[in-house]
Amino acid sequence: MLTDKTALVTGASRGIGRAIALKLAQLGAKVLVNYSGSAEKAQETVELIRAAGGTAEALQCDVSDFQACGELAKKVIAEHGRLDILVNNAGITRDGLLMTMSEEDYDKVLDTNLKGAFNMIRHFSRAFLKQRSGRIINISSVSGVLGNAGQANYSASKAGLIGLTKSAARELAGRGICVNAVAPGFIETDMTAAMNEDIKKKAVEQIPVGRIGQPADIAEAVAFLAGDGAGYITGQVLCVDGGMAI
Repeated sequence: MLTDKTALVTGASRGIGRAIALKLAQLGAKVLVNYSGSAEKAQETVELIRAAGGTAEALQCDVSDFQACGELAKKVIAEHGRLDILVNNAGITRDGLLMTMSEEDYDKVLDTNLKGAFNMIRHFSRAFLKQRSGRIINISSVSGVLGNAGQANYSASKAGLIGLTKSAARELAGRGICVNAVAPGFIETDMTAAMNEDIKKKAVEQIPVGRIGQPADIAEAVAFLAGDGAGYITGQVLCVDGGMAI
């Protein structure tokens, strides 16, 4: 259980982020629902948590903005006294082949997916070190493990998250802070829902367990790493992908 714990989930207004927020709240955590653009969607997540008897609030912040992340960290620590669980889930895609990908599309994905996680860890690390405890969980991707044609920017950002995870784990382990990554495979989200059925079918053929994953599958893995039972696990990448990365 995560009773009396405070958790911050970035990009929690929908999809995997929302599922993670709901699961952590179900386990008793007070959840801070971060969003960048959609206040309405973030509030939906908050209301779902509250309707189930949990505690949550929405906090706006563009994680790619270093200064804004600093202000968010100050606000969270001032109002809640501590942060126990940080889930760096916020991410975007701007798919395209390398030979035609714009510099803007490359930079935007790296700024949100990779630099965003750095920004949050950087600004909350002092609080984690002071309290000598904490869990940081970065949401990477199977694309960061295997690579993916047409996603050089996304794959690079998610592979970078793995390196960031391992480096942060080494730096923070001595103070009781565990840093791990979860690498989702093909998960049913708004993005995959819009895909052509033939493309979906071909994708499923590449998954050994034979099905698309659900956001709840990722949420369960994050909940495990956030709990007391994972206190001797750090610097690891947990692939939740139905066997794609075997």
